[in-house]
Amino acid sequence: MTAGTTAALAQPLAYPTARKTDQVDTYNGTSVSDPYRWLEDDRSAETGEWVKAQNKVTFGYLEQIPYRKQLQSRLEKIYNYPKYSAPSRKGDWFYFSKNDGLQNQSVLYRQKGLDGTPEVVLDPNKLSTDGTTRLSTFSISKDGSYAVVGTSKGGSDWNEFQIMDLQTKQYLPEKIEWVKVSGSAWQGNGFYYSRYPKPEGSALAAKNENHQVFYHTLNTPQSQDRLVFEDPKNPQRFHNLRTSDDERFALLSVSDRGKGKDGNALYYMDAKSNQKTFTPVVSDITDARYSFIDNDGDALLIETNADAPNGKVVRFEPATKKMVVVLPEKPEPLTDVGTAGGKLFATYSKDVTSLVAVYSLSGKLENDIKLPAVGTVGGFGGERDDKFVFYTFTSFTFPPTIYRYDIATKKSTVFREPEVDFKPTDYETKQVFYPSKDGTKIPMFITYKKGIRLDGTNPTLLYGYGGFNISLPPSFSPLRIGFLEQGGIYAQANLRGGSEYGEKWHEQGMKAKKQNVFDDFIAAAEYLIKEKYTSSEKLAINGGSNGGLLVGAVMNQRPELFKVAVPQVGVMDMLRFHKFTIGWNWIADYGSSDNADEFKALYAYSPLHNIKPGVNYPATLITTADHDDRVVPAHSFKYAATLQEAYKGKNPMLIRIDTNSGHGASNTKKAIEATADIYAFILWNMGVTTLREIAQK
Repeated sequence: MTAGTTAALAQPLAYPTARKTDQVDTYNGTSVSDPYRWLEDDRSAETGEWVKAQNKVTFGYLEQIPYRKQLQSRLEKIYNYPKYSAPSRKGDWFYFSKNDGLQNQSVLYRQKGLDGTPEVVLDPNKLSTDGTTRLSTFSISKDGSYAVVGTSKGGSDWNEFQIMDLQTKQYLPEKIEWVKVSGSAWQGNGFYYSRYPKPEGSALAAKNENHQVFYHTLNTPQSQDRLVFEDPKNPQRFHNLRTSDDERFALLSVSDRGKGKDGNALYYMDAKSNQKTFTPVVSDITDARYSFIDNDGDALLIETNADAPNGKVVRFEPATKKMVVVLPEKPEPLTDVGTAGGKLFATYSKDVTSLVAVYSLSGKLENDIKLPAVGTVGGFGGERDDKFVFYTFTSFTFPPTIYRYDIATKKSTVFREPEVDFKPTDYETKQVFYPSKDGTKIPMFITYKKGIRLDGTNPTLLYGYGGFNISLPPSFSPLRIGFLEQGGIYAQANLRGGSEYGEKWHEQGMKAKKQNVFDDFIAAAEYLIKEKYTSSEKLAINGGSNGGLLVGAVMNQRPELFKVAVPQVGVMDMLRFHKFTIGWNWIADYGSSDNADEFKALYAYSPLHNIKPGVNYPATLITTADHDDRVVPAHSFKYAATLQEAYKGKNPMLIRIDTNSGHGASNTKKAIEATADIYAFILWNMGVTTLREIAQK
């Protein structure tokens, strides 16, 4: 590295000029200016030029970091190992996905029996020249003859469905478009799916309303699909349909998060009784959630948190309309329930780590499943006549390992274990519980290389989410190893707003209580500094989507606490989020600026509206993508323009805008490139001028 490189990176950056307008909106009597409203138009030439100019500045800065390419090469090497999904059985065939290492998309395979020769069913890498078209759905019919193949392009949430004949691996002639927030549910000679009407204006930004359920019959055009359900009087409801494994029951879930309701109604239709209309299991939409698991003969097994914040399983008898508790609520939240081989497999979370128990369908405990370590488990689903099931176990330094569980003997054996270019024994993870501002104890995992010195000098990356009833359990990321190898510490805080301790934990981080989430994150940073894991000069914060909002809000409230901030695909405009695509769906968690009381809370923390001149903000790298139609890039565009105009200090305020990518990286190459850029930006702004020796690894 030369002195010239250091000097060049230290020079003040000339950000692209963003035109300001006199746009002012009135919310409940309060006037709020929105001078960069024009950046919401993702199709305008002016926005396109602004994006191009921003990327020129950002990549010009990143390219001067001397170890950026070296870091990317190391990440590629760590990531380059075969990655498998657990197999799933359909008849004589076992289906699974595999990525050889650096393939942009995983390839779908099948084999006859576990000892059969794998054959390619579908290679998504061949669907686009840049590898950004992904397989989003692969749903096999009950008899194994056909599969619904769903694909999305460039990271978009829009899906296109085709039907594959699994004997010939050829497609039927029809295509199904404008599918979103939908699976596919087979019944008879076709399947149910959900879609929106073709959007007017920008397909990536236009508001999505009137979610409809259709039934598609094989070998017919989409124009002949039968409309099964819609509710145009309530255009912001989701309508999702599932069928039971035996295809007897069709279950319709209706949710109304746009009106602030966190739960759903549930209806069923019984093909055995020739029902043509839906009958309610629960007709009122409240904050209680109901999720269909499977049927046991005439009865429906349902997971719910009604009068059970930690979740329970009930048995609904259509003949009597009665619900009987099968698995009562426990002190530990119920995180997943599946059926296979005539058993119920229930996964619980104790202090954010997995516990698994096996029950009869009537709810009798048969045994617990011993897991290999403290971590996270997923899987256990299967067919009713399965003799064994698969599950995957992982933790921060435990790469995802697939186990086979024999139902009769109750034994687990390793089925497939990955080989990653690092030594797990070189690292350790500890869980701590620290007090938040109001005294609530918050769990946090801290992972680092053994022998690290607690002297306040370690580069530390603090990650959080805190919302939408989503938990952040232990998980493995090969890309994270590249940061840990540089003496970095990775800390993951389990903030309120998630599901770590059930619905009550979620509620403590919703709407008017959202500030609890920010307080929890700030307290995590203070703990890491107090315990000398790091210091403010060596601390970076990161989060994506709702976590991007978290980073934006916290760096406004406590800018001096952090050296670097990386808000990714964040919800930054809390007054207008509900006006784009399915943003109205987040009102249940955030509230709405249309409500006077909720407006006050939103306006108080909205990242976009709380940027102030004269504040020394941490070095900031905002990331978004042109095909993000979940959290539209306008959030990040307006936030970046506002931050660049207000900030007059020496720290960089950059925005990295990916192309042909969406709410997450659309392929492996883009994921590695983005991660390398983030790590390089973090380390450089912490004063790390050279990497530790990695060439020999």
